[in-house]
Amino acid sequence: MPGTAKTAGGLKLNVKRTMLIGFAFFGILLLWQVYDSWCPTFLTDIFARRMYGLSSAELKSGDPDKILNVQWIVGIIMACDNLAALILLPIFGSLSDRTRTPIGKRMPFILTGTLVSAVAFPFIPVFFHRNNVAGMVIMMAVVLLFMMMYRNPAVALMPDITPKPLRAKANGLINIMGYLGGAFATVLGIFLKLSDYINAADEARKAWIIEIPFIVASVLMVVSALILFATIKENRLAEELKEELELGERLAATADPVEDEGPMSRANKQMLLAILGAEFLWFMADNALGTYIGNYVIYYLNSASSATMVLTIIGGVGSVAGFAIAGSIADRIGRKWTISCGLGITVLGLLVMCLIRPSGRELANGLHAFPPLLYLFGVLRGFGMALVHNCSFPMVVELCTGKKIGRFTGYYYAASMSAQTITPVLLGLVFRMTLAWRTLPVYALIICVLSLILFTARVKNIKARKVENAHGLEALDGD
Repeated sequence: MPGTAKTAGGLKLNVKRTMLIGFAFFGILLLWQVYDSWCPTFLTDIFARRMYGLSSAELKSGDPDKILNVQWIVGIIMACDNLAALILLPIFGSLSDRTRTPIGKRMPFILTGTLVSAVAFPFIPVFFHRNNVAGMVIMMAVVLLFMMMYRNPAVALMPDITPKPLRAKANGLINIMGYLGGAFATVLGIFLKLSDYINAADEARKAWIIEIPFIVASVLMVVSALILFATIKENRLAEELKEELELGERLAATADPVEDEGPMSRANKQMLLAILGAEFLWFMADNALGTYIGNYVIYYLNSASSATMVLTIIGGVGSVAGFAIAGSIADRIGRKWTISCGLGITVLGLLVMCLIRPSGRELANGLHAFPPLLYLFGVLRGFGMALVHNCSFPMVVELCTGKKIGRFTGYYYAASMSAQTITPVLLGLVFRMTLAWRTLPVYALIICVLSLILFTARVKNIKARKVENAHGLEALDGD
């Protein structure tokens, strides 16, 4: 019947339903792409101007150490939202596990979080344009608070209605949907250049340049949440897929069987802690790049901010390619070695980034040409981290039953958010001590190597039990 995940040949992934669930990821990555691309530079600009009493253009053309000296403040503020997430994500995950409503257990959190975040989000650039630090930071906090309400339940929705052996492939599909959301924000950044706003004299700044991306992101977030609500009926699907989900529990790739009651087995607990430890490290490395790459391009390479958006698109293409094939790779070599390969590819990309220096070729507008070698880094990082992210979340929720998915999703995000709380502050302090933007790739490289060593050494490669899974086109249910 339509919507079933099982055929005579075994388990079968419903592509249409999985893509619809992906609208939750569409909204998440859309907001984060705008937030991470614009907000660190907003903070850098507003604090540097206040501390040194200079215009943005004067700061940029003058002593570059002044820009580096405020990165620790930027890092603290960018870390505060992650600290809140560290606390709130597990709470909202556990709450949604226990919630029972006519529209499901995840949907009330998704709809409420989306609505409030979408209303508050466009006010961030309004307060920045008015040079109001307090207002901008408060709006950032409101957005982040309600996105925490949205994020954990939205992520938990996929494993709620996907059998365990199919979650790696499903995760690839919903992440592709997420990157399509990020692409909307990125394309806007190419035409509405943040560097044009930053480099303009204070009195010549046009608010619409920075306002439009935030408004578009809010509108598309609401649309994506409404599509999700209209097409995914949680309670009905949970009942229809009960047999398939029970079969998935029996076929899980775990050292010991997973039970609802009682403590985790020692082997499963060791597996969980090793995955979360390595995840903490790779998120420290990756978030360092995500937080500071915009400032790295504007203030170190002295290139147009639109080049960062092109870099993001190219990295996104690499990510989509990684997500598209990660599930199939994991079927062949296991999730552990798929993640290890992804980390190795990311390390290679960071080695490339360590070689990059500002271009000596000055363009007509006073900016410098963007180093093409950085695009190679973008592709390698995008592809490598896609392999990592595609398989890591399914590995974590593999270690729990359906009744605890929200809680274990909270563990996953506790590791990632604690990393993203620490790394902006730590790297900001490193910048202040070294006064060198070249520290960015070196910092990320060292931590990524540590993650690779920990993950490879401590995580077992347990493949799913051999089953009659459907293969090829048969494995993708188009209903």
